[in-house]
Amino acid sequence: MFHKEGHYIITVSFIITAMINLLSRSFIDNNTLIYSIGIVTIIILVLILQFFRNPQRKAKINDNIIISPVDGKVVAIEKVYEKEYFKDERIQISIFMSPLNVHVTRYASSGKIKFSKYHPGKYLVAWHPKSSEKNERTTVVIENNIFGEILYRQIAGAVARRIVNYAKVGDEVVQGTDAGFIKFGSRVDLFLPLDSKIKVELDQFVKGAEDIIAEK
Repeated sequence: MFHKEGHYIITVSFIITAMINLLSRSFIDNNTLIYSIGIVTIIILVLILQFFRNPQRKAKINDNIIISPVDGKVVAIEKVYEKEYFKDERIQISIFMSPLNVHVTRYASSGKIKFSKYHPGKYLVAWHPKSSEKNERTTVVIENNIFGEILYRQIAGAVARRIVNYAKVGDEVVQGTDAGFIKFGSRVDLFLPLDSKIKVELDQFVKGAEDIIAEK
């Protein structure tokens, strides 16, 4: 199953792949070159299909836990000063997504959307320390019954050029459901209360809607 954000790109990619291969067979006499073009275009198409895949996962709804919002590698667990919304210290957990990961963003907890803002910006590599402040990004705050307010930030990477964010202020959202999409390489930061019990480690690979990031 593919994410709805990829339907247009996938359709166009199929058409372009078909046209390139038909034209190569019509105008090129070299069979080796024709086969090479076919292989390259099919590999590119498969990579695009893989990027927009959307595996169906059903989270076990639990206000006492924060689940991973995305698939990827945990690249930071640290106490930081969050200056955009909380203006105090929080535990930041950063998850980096390579182009090979599923790029669906899912709600890490159930609750009410208290804040949702888009920031235009640069396109530093997603693991760069300043990408959380300098890159194109969205900031979303969910008010949860147990954790209180938690913040997550979608951050575009060097390749990503579009962040899709479905969170709107006032919405009641359900843990594990679709919160958005980041196209072609990116990162998500979570900012949690200091008394959260962190259940992941650096360099751990996590799955969205399945792995537990923190609990109370």
